[in-house]
Amino acid sequence: MAVNSNTHTGPSFSRRNRLGRLLWGMFSALLFRYSPRPMHAWRSFLLRCFGAKVGRGVHVYPGVKIWAPWNLDLADECGIASGAILYCQGKITIGKRAVVSQGAHLVAGTHDYTQPGFPLITNPITVGDHAWVAADAFVHPGITIGEGCVIGARSVVTKDMPDWMVCAGHPCKPLKDRAVLV
Repeated sequence: MAVNSNTHTGPSFSRRNRLGRLLWGMFSALLFRYSPRPMHAWRSFLLRCFGAKVGRGVHVYPGVKIWAPWNLDLADECGIASGAILYCQGKITIGKRAVVSQGAHLVAGTHDYTQPGFPLITNPITVGDHAWVAADAFVHPGITIGEGCVIGARSVVTKDMPDWMVCAGHPCKPLKDRAVLV
């Protein structure tokens, strides 16, 4: 779905996109959010109905907030904890067996503050296989978190993070190697 980069001429997103988000909001509020915690297959089914690519054995908990499921790609056996926010104005990809912990905030859209009207800019976020984005971390648009990378709690990720490293801070920086587990 196209993004209008000139917000002086109208909304950032098409009517179809806005209608899709309205429908998703209703289904999410009624059928996703209040589903029992163990019903991961049900929530995966609902996400697929709204265009998400969802692998096998995915655990998305009911308290996860997802902005536009059609911009979401969840690989096999990944987990998204309650309270995580996937603000997928642009594409968000979560790798195999990756974990996004409670309160983590992945934002795939921002605004160009140097232009009149602050036009929307979307940039994809990729979380590699076996990576972990810990509690309350914030991931900026356009970021790639490498395979096996651990992002420490409450970190603010403004640059790509390397494979198999433990990274933390504000701004987030690589701190030490992480043993390769696979």
